Amino acid sequence: MYPRMHQWIWMTTLPLLLLAAIVLAPLLTPQDPYLITVGDRLLAPSEAHLLGTDHLGRDLLSRIIAGIRTTVGTSLLILACSLLIGVTTGLLSGFIGGLWDRLFQRIIDAFMTLPDYIFAVILSGLLGPGLSNLLFAVIAVKWVGYARLARSVALQEKEQDYTALAVLAGVPKFRIVLRHILPHCLGNVLVLAALDLGKIILMIASLSYIGLGPQPPAAEWGSMLNEGQVYFTAAPHLMLAPGAALMLTVLAANLFGDKLRDRFDVKTREEA
Repeated sequence: MYPRMHQWIWMTTLPLLLLAAIVLAPLLTPQDPYLITVGDRLLAPSEAHLLGTDHLGRDLLSRIIAGIRTTVGTSLLILACSLLIGVTTGLLSGFIGGLWDRLFQRIIDAFMTLPDYIFAVILSGLLGPGLSNLLFAVIAVKWVGYARLARSVALQEKEQDYTALAVLAGVPKFRIVLRHILPHCLGNVLVLAALDLGKIILMIASLSYIGLGPQPPAAEWGSMLNEGQVYFTAAPHLMLAPGAALMLTVLAANLFGDKLRDRFDVKTREEA
């Protein structure tokens, strides 16, 4: 009992901390992250500014904290939308089968022709910079993996006896998918989502770094790296601070994903 409780507490800690940081970010910033003070530009870390200031005199620590909502919050929103679209379409395609499933499989194959990052760069470039376009571009490439996984589970589970009995009993197909097939899919989907969170954070930061994400003065870690590279020799903290925040967040997300995989992955547990 106690080991399971310890695992449950550990697995819920990171999501709760991220949600708390996103919600409370405006209250945690020691100064206004958007206040421009030209006289304080490029200050080194000090007691007044723990991480220094940027090229416009804005407090860097405040912008790092504000960037949690932009970078991590956007990543969680993308992840949630990708899960909703991918799992729903994948389960319905695998369970219904026929022409719909063949058409769906061709769509999946078309999306898989390019790596997801290259596809996201192309879409973002066509749509133009901005947060809404970034959301659409990343969701468009990330729902595919969840759809493939959900479809494979649906194809396996619809051949089981309990599914055939439910169909013979006249249970509506949507109810069968929701109550019988979806629970078998959730464990694997959660593992994939946890492992994918770090990749999405890096994708958003990299797209923002090349100017395709949220535009200034938005506090976003990737765009902060882009702004700081010009001043790296004179003020290296402009890149080190957002880079460290990005690295630690992705590392925590990957560790959480590994822990979740050990908890839900049957093959991993059997090998252990």
